[in-house]
Amino acid sequence: MSKPPFSPRLLLAPLLLAAACEHPKTAVITSSPASIEQLEGTWLAAHEENHGDTLVYRPNTHKFPPTRGRTGFAIRPYGRFEQFDIAPTDGLIGRPGTWTADGDTRLRIHLTEGQQPDYTFEILSLDKKVLELRRVN
Repeated sequence: MSKPPFSPRLLLAPLLLAAACEHPKTAVITSSPASIEQLEGTWLAAHEENHGDTLVYRPNTHKFPPTRGRTGFAIRPYGRFEQFDIAPTDGLIGRPGTWTADGDTRLRIHLTEGQQPDYTFEILSLDKKVLELRRVN
């Protein structure tokens, strides 16, 4: 009995299938003004631009004016979150946590250390250079 001819395409099929699989995100914000893909990244407070109860954040790559420290946070895939607070030595200290979607435009934040109660951000506007939000509790 003879063997069927070898096809290199058969070796590629499992690799292509594995590459196409994605892990589901914890939550997806589905409507305007935000989508999770746009939110993912590290955001630092642009407190000079705050107005009323609107908090303004910019990507950590932004050229900020000098200040004695900037708080911020990182939104990562699969519900991972890190809050950045000013450390006693004027640097930043990260606090790990999680995020979940709370409706279409809100993120519920839970810090795993338990030193701070959960809180919610309402996303008011978002583009690649500016994130505006309101802390609702």
